[in-house]
Amino acid sequence: MNTLPSEKLEEVLRWRHHLHANPELGFQEIETARFIAQRLADWGYAVRTGYGRTGVVGTLTKGTSRKALGIRADMDALPITEETGAAYASKTAGVMHACGHDGHVTVALAAAWELASETFDGTVHLIFQPAEENEGGARAMVEDGLFRDFPLDMVLGMHNWPALPVGTLVARDDQMMAAFGIFEVQVIGRGAHGAMPHEGADPVLAASQIVSALNTIASRNVSPMQASVVSVTQIHGGDAWNVIPERVLIRGTTRWFDASVGDTLQARLEQVARSVAEGFGCRAEIDYQRRYPATINNPEVAAMVRSQAAALNLQVMDAAPSMAAEDFAFMLNEKPGCYFWLGAARTTGDNPGLHSPRFDFNDTIIPVAVEMWRSTAISYLR
Repeated sequence: MNTLPSEKLEEVLRWRHHLHANPELGFQEIETARFIAQRLADWGYAVRTGYGRTGVVGTLTKGTSRKALGIRADMDALPITEETGAAYASKTAGVMHACGHDGHVTVALAAAWELASETFDGTVHLIFQPAEENEGGARAMVEDGLFRDFPLDMVLGMHNWPALPVGTLVARDDQMMAAFGIFEVQVIGRGAHGAMPHEGADPVLAASQIVSALNTIASRNVSPMQASVVSVTQIHGGDAWNVIPERVLIRGTTRWFDASVGDTLQARLEQVARSVAEGFGCRAEIDYQRRYPATINNPEVAAMVRSQAAALNLQVMDAAPSMAAEDFAFMLNEKPGCYFWLGAARTTGDNPGLHSPRFDFNDTIIPVAVEMWRSTAISYLR
């Protein structure tokens, strides 16, 4: 396996720690994008910015082949207060790289640095995407003409995966990550004094019953052979001990793979919320949004990724798909491609999961992740 020379690795680690210390939320990755664009330009890449507001694309063409490969890395951080205690911890209050996107950017940049001095025949596009967390930066880049302006044969995405051992890789032939939606139910009743509840229509009581009823949708309306999740994650209502409020707000998320299951979840959620509210003399106003489609790999591209991983002596594993969501799905809806997980578990001390305030990208996987990108590009663009 080709590995980064020690002097290069030291520089790459400095990039990662700099990015970690200076996180930016979705569609606000201005300094991150500038950091990326400057280095790509220094290595001879044609650089285009502004896709999906803050996205960056670096393009390098060698030889005469029309073959083209896209490598995507997400850039955004999360609204979480960091608790790692790292020397390079976030300098921005309430914002941190709790999902490892700082590592994804670093690895893709290091691969771009390596590829600049390689010989190949074709084009590689390094796609640095904003706003993966909830806001659909991939969709925004596609809508801004990403694949119109940068035609390519396939697109690849990688995520560090702390639930898997270092040295392992998962690239399924089909489902990798679930589709997801969000919902907001406003339960509107008639307020009353807490001592005289019979004079009102209690939205707190109605909301409590709605939450219980929503939890029956997946178990009673979807086949147990199909994956689905309905999770209520927030309830807000009232601010006095002795007052029944006028309104209670319920929020949550839904997850699915099959489109018909997604239809069922939305239809039943709306029916259940409205009918239960009505039964308590209240009404329900519902805002339901389908945010991301399911992330589904192309089998041929996934097989290529697994073959490349095996050539690097990575242990290619199978694993169940995740019910978490990933907006790389929007790119896979447009182009053949593969999204894979690279094992990143820590073997000593705590091993926090993604989105934990104690999470920090595992730097030990940087060399193999860089080599995975470099060798895959070289192999495809022989």
